[in-house]
Amino acid sequence: MRLRFANSGHLAKGLEMRIGAGEVGRFDQRNTMFSRVRDTERSDPSLLEMGRAFYGEPNLGDRTGYTLKDWALNTAAWYVERKFGRGNLVGDFGLYEWGPDPEELMRINRISPEKRWNASDPGKMSQSVKEAARLFGASLVGICRLDQRWLYSHRFNPLTFEHVRIDIPEEFEYAVVLAHEMDYELIRTSPAYTENAATGHGYSMMAYVAGSMAHYIRTLGYKAIPCGNDTGLSIPLAVDAGLGELGRHGLLITKTYGPRIRISKVLTDLPLMPDRPVEFGAKEFCARCKRCAEECPGTAISFDGPTTRGLSPFNNDGIYKYYVQPEKCFAFWARNRGSCGTCIRVCPYNKPLGRIHDLVRHLTNSAPVLDPLWVKIDRLLGYGRRVIGE
Repeated sequence: MRLRFANSGHLAKGLEMRIGAGEVGRFDQRNTMFSRVRDTERSDPSLLEMGRAFYGEPNLGDRTGYTLKDWALNTAAWYVERKFGRGNLVGDFGLYEWGPDPEELMRINRISPEKRWNASDPGKMSQSVKEAARLFGASLVGICRLDQRWLYSHRFNPLTFEHVRIDIPEEFEYAVVLAHEMDYELIRTSPAYTENAATGHGYSMMAYVAGSMAHYIRTLGYKAIPCGNDTGLSIPLAVDAGLGELGRHGLLITKTYGPRIRISKVLTDLPLMPDRPVEFGAKEFCARCKRCAEECPGTAISFDGPTTRGLSPFNNDGIYKYYVQPEKCFAFWARNRGSCGTCIRVCPYNKPLGRIHDLVRHLTNSAPVLDPLWVKIDRLLGYGRRVIGE
């Protein structure tokens, strides 16, 4: 049976959040920044102008990071996502297809689609799923029970303006959440187009790995819905799956890569064993650090503490967290004619693995009183400073 978006469903509210407390409802994808800057039916002229600027001609020239060579690297890194994925727009396409035709699956797999693996031991099955995810290229993988409050209430296609209700059957009890590392050296060039290449490669890996994971699960005889940025909110699912904590910049901070990751997920009815959320001191560190807020070129990141009230109509109220202002972020993207990862670049958690860095990560959890010292040392050693390539 091919799954489709439905026109009915319920709105879930008012329960204790894994990442905070407050009243929260399912968010409409039409209210994301990337949708609103293309939504000619609802958006004001200033938002539409930002969209036309960002999605128009790049600012090519002789500046390092903004040359034709840099742009070519960027577009090539995005190729798999844009040609075969589109998970940053609509989902249910190409590698993110929700329900392939059974005859096509039989042709590809050369076995009857009625065959089903005995998954009576969720622990062993979860181990196998994680091994497969790492083989396909996931940097991190976690599992959680699917909290339907994190699903979008509606899908919005900014290319066709299709706006319909999303209804995922309750049988999809689990989400396999996949994190994909972005290149450290390219992120250090933000906000140049070379940083865009790191982002694009992350999105292309999202599509490939999520699509491969969904195919693996389907071949075992179970249902799977691969997702990129579509269908549901990735960061809350990643928090529930134990991949990291929510940072001041609104991004997931992982213990291994900091915020230098992209997230995809696969929703499934395959019986699995959920992981537990983790805490390693990031929330407390963010309260003291504030480097992302200080250096955000769009002044989109708040210096204030966590709250349950959003700062923008593009926020999902009710979750106790740090809120950002997406319209200010995107306004800089429009001026830059390319995305920006400066908040990732300057985040002290954005470090390559190594003994000293690993020790500091450990101490932010075990000795948070030292957090201000690490922030000062981070600045003195020049971490987070923009690097200009060739």
